[in-house]
Amino acid sequence: MRKEVNIQAGGYPMPVLMIAAYDENKKVEMMNAAWGMACGGDQIALFISSGHKTTQTLKKAGVFSVSIADEANIVPADFVGIASGNTMPDKFEKTGLHAVPGEAGGAPVIEEFPVCYECELLEEVNTGNVHCIVGKVKKVTADEKVLGADGQVDPEKVHPLIFDQFGRGYYKLGEKAGQAWDAGNVLMK
Repeated sequence: MRKEVNIQAGGYPMPVLMIAAYDENKKVEMMNAAWGMACGGDQIALFISSGHKTTQTLKKAGVFSVSIADEANIVPADFVGIASGNTMPDKFEKTGLHAVPGEAGGAPVIEEFPVCYECELLEEVNTGNVHCIVGKVKKVTADEKVLGADGQVDPEKVHPLIFDQFGRGYYKLGEKAGQAWDAGNVLMK
């Protein structure tokens, strides 16, 4: 039997993404965003408020990074989600994280996060119902410790955080349940 639960915006579960950009003084602005997703093979859509300091900064910079938050960095990841760059000018410095300019346009790559997408701003979509930043992924880098034998990112090694909108909790990604584009093949017959 199904029961009605409270309406919550967003899918379940959602990724915990770290969005970062350099301002005109090469200072890092960073925020936590769970409302983001791939919107093409080389594009990312971020559904974030235009009022965020990070949003304003990445629009001016034209480049930004999207990193995958991991279990080891849950404290700074959550902090940049609850602290506002509009009222806390030293927000990034308080995290203890380190940034280096990326090779594909100079967006900040946060060294502690295991996977980073360096993006170029493609478009800002602003309607009465949605505000979205769309970025073209120019480069993806990953710490060697999270790569599998095939040289690709292994989610079980990344230990990515996922966000539960219903209970406002962070969870760890579990083990692999099946192979995409294969599990459903039994029904193709």
